[in-house]
Amino acid sequence: MPLPPRSKPRRPQARPADPRRQPKAPPAEPRLILFNKPFDVLTQFSDGEGRATLKDFIDIPGVYPAGRLDRDSEGLLLLTNHGGLQARIADPKHKLAKTYWVQVEGEPSDEQLQRLREGVTLNDGPTLPAEARRLDEPELWPRNPPVRFRKSVPTHWLELVIREGRNRQVRRMTAAVGLPTLRLVRVRIGDWTLDGLDQGCWREVPAKLPR
Repeated sequence: MPLPPRSKPRRPQARPADPRRQPKAPPAEPRLILFNKPFDVLTQFSDGEGRATLKDFIDIPGVYPAGRLDRDSEGLLLLTNHGGLQARIADPKHKLAKTYWVQVEGEPSDEQLQRLREGVTLNDGPTLPAEARRLDEPELWPRNPPVRFRKSVPTHWLELVIREGRNRQVRRMTAAVGLPTLRLVRVRIGDWTLDGLDQGCWREVPAKLPR
């Protein structure tokens, strides 16, 4: 008795395209912005409390900060639209050097500077060694509002170079050695500097990964 003919296997029907799925846009051309952040400006583009933000100074769509700079600190902030560049700058594992000019209360001793160079123990553990040296008072823009001084206590400037990114790290380091920070200005990140950049201004530079 002949066998019945085999039926052809059914091919799975193609699913209709999901109209909600859109093809990914091509990656944007990498951009890198250097910004001299003023005192009392948040390193974000919006704020529900009416405080000053990056939006008040930078009108470039699609860029975001590569790292942070505290509201009460000033100086160099990098912004980019490129995720890989952002991670390379901001991720502490890359130990990108950050240079700060720090006005402290008191007169730094050799012992205090050496403690900073060796690393100090904070409440979240010991820091990496920092580069620390005394600095002649730099020529900077006036801070608004001005720093409050105690007439009976002298102030001095330090240059600190760190390769970490802990919350308020420089302020905590100087306080740990008995030198409270009065004013903090970041002047360099890797090879990028504030040179020629006025307070509240920005410029675009080639978006190259740091060495």
